[in-house]
Amino acid sequence: MEVSERIAALRKLMEQNGIDYYVVPTADYHQSEYVGEHFKAREWITGFTGSAGTAIIAMNEAGLWTDGRYFIAAAQQLEGSGVDLFKMGEPGVPTIVEFLNDKVQKGQTIGYDGRTVSMGDGLVYEDIAKSHNGAIKYDVDLIDELWADRPELSKEPAFHLESKYSGEDTASKLKRLREKMSNLNTDTHVLTSLDDICWLLNIRGNDIDFFPMVLTYAVVTMDQVELFIDETKLNDEINADFEKNNVNIHPYNDVYEFVKSFDASTSLLADPVRMNYALIKNISEKTAITKEVNPTVIFKAVKNETEIKNMKQAQIKDGVAHTKYMYWLKHEVGKTKITELSATDKLVALRKEQEGYIRQSFAPITAYGEHGAIVHYSASEETDIEVKKGSFLLSDTGAGFYEGSTDITRTFALGEVSDELKRHYTITLRSNIQLDKAVFLQGVNGTNLDVLARMPFWRENLNYNHGTGHGVGYLLNIHEGPSGFRWQYRPGESHELVEGMVLTNEPGVYIQDSHGVRLENELLVIKDVKNEYGQFLKFETMSYVPFDIDAINVDMLLEEEKEWLNDYHALVNKLIAPHLTTEEQAWLKEITKPI
Repeated sequence: MEVSERIAALRKLMEQNGIDYYVVPTADYHQSEYVGEHFKAREWITGFTGSAGTAIIAMNEAGLWTDGRYFIAAAQQLEGSGVDLFKMGEPGVPTIVEFLNDKVQKGQTIGYDGRTVSMGDGLVYEDIAKSHNGAIKYDVDLIDELWADRPELSKEPAFHLESKYSGEDTASKLKRLREKMSNLNTDTHVLTSLDDICWLLNIRGNDIDFFPMVLTYAVVTMDQVELFIDETKLNDEINADFEKNNVNIHPYNDVYEFVKSFDASTSLLADPVRMNYALIKNISEKTAITKEVNPTVIFKAVKNETEIKNMKQAQIKDGVAHTKYMYWLKHEVGKTKITELSATDKLVALRKEQEGYIRQSFAPITAYGEHGAIVHYSASEETDIEVKKGSFLLSDTGAGFYEGSTDITRTFALGEVSDELKRHYTITLRSNIQLDKAVFLQGVNGTNLDVLARMPFWRENLNYNHGTGHGVGYLLNIHEGPSGFRWQYRPGESHELVEGMVLTNEPGVYIQDSHGVRLENELLVIKDVKNEYGQFLKFETMSYVPFDIDAINVDMLLEEEKEWLNDYHALVNKLIAPHLTTEEQAWLKEITKPI
């Protein structure tokens, strides 16, 4: 069926179920940012393939809300579908809450699959319905009734992450969690976010493309863990660790019945952002609930010494693959036919040569020319174009190694490029350097620092419609809270920067129908000087791939920026050159020489 036909069929089901507005988010039952094939309901009903967005279908209109990363792609994919694009954060564009408050009429019903809606959002929808003397219907998955060939839930096996990679065993993590629960006067904690559970129990899996996680729920008490999972995914090593830590196995979907056993004697800790609405509705109103962020969110964001050591090793491996890729591009473009897809395949092949490689860490972005202006472009057989001399190739990709996940973006000048392209590249490079050089007091968050990255753009009356950076998980989500860099305050991404956090630094500029530039390194928060003013912090760069000197207008760089670039390139040459061929070493030495 075409999108318009799917929406028409959905409206019939809505009418049969007494639903006036049906909300379809981008989520699984665990509020994951990226989801497995079974959970791509919003993509199925709208045709929009981006990783973020919420659709609302009404009887006479339909809308899709997404952020600045996807404005161009969403406009293209929604064209002719009957689904209107609502550009989140743009002037005059209503939020989902504003839209529903304005549109819902007295006595109308808002519907959604409560398993895919967060507790916080579900309560907001509930309040909107009540304010219009209406109702909520959260126990209907209308998409499932229509999606005839919907993929099954994943049955991929899980694996245990050894302490030589995790740096902390399950017993220690549970002890820390229980101490925090006790401090919050709670004795039971429901965990539904996959990365939190996988981190806590030192397991990884293959239930979501690119993200090595396992579909599961966990209920942690002071002496037990009740784990809801398909037990066929577990191996002997995992089961032995579970037995040692009093982890009891239950069928995956039994969690909804299990939480009904909570009563007035239960003191529950629940994260309103990460627990789904259907789950909270199954908990007795007599249960005392403390609504706080999962303690594991900050625990896993602050990497331990083992994780940091491993992540640096993963970055060297990735730096070798990416530098070889850059060498190949520079030498083969114009000689060999290269397309966006074949370029992606080449980089994957080079990464596979590195020991400990598991998979790509997110959907790769390889965008040539005007495709680079689409922030989260994904090449397909339909869109794949040849990579030629005369423009930029933007490569935003990552790898998952046992030593951790990587996320790096480089933009390459292929042949001679215009002065305007070089100007945009250099502005982006200056932005990246200015944030990298930051020194700041403990207690500062990424919102405080984002202006350092944006100032080179703002002085040119330019901007980019995405955050400057995000936290990175250790072989988990590539986008990890609770810290990040963006100029707009967001509670879930505005935690203070803490020693041991790893974040990306990825400013960019996007010129529609022409080109895009993005340059990304990962940064480790480390201690600097401590004096009478307090503890100062700074960043250590953890990505080791050269910037493209062919794309730089050196005259635009400040002396301190030249010094930073020379120091960075000297480090790249030191760490990467020993792993290259003689020819590659000579080339790397040339492109990383001081400017």
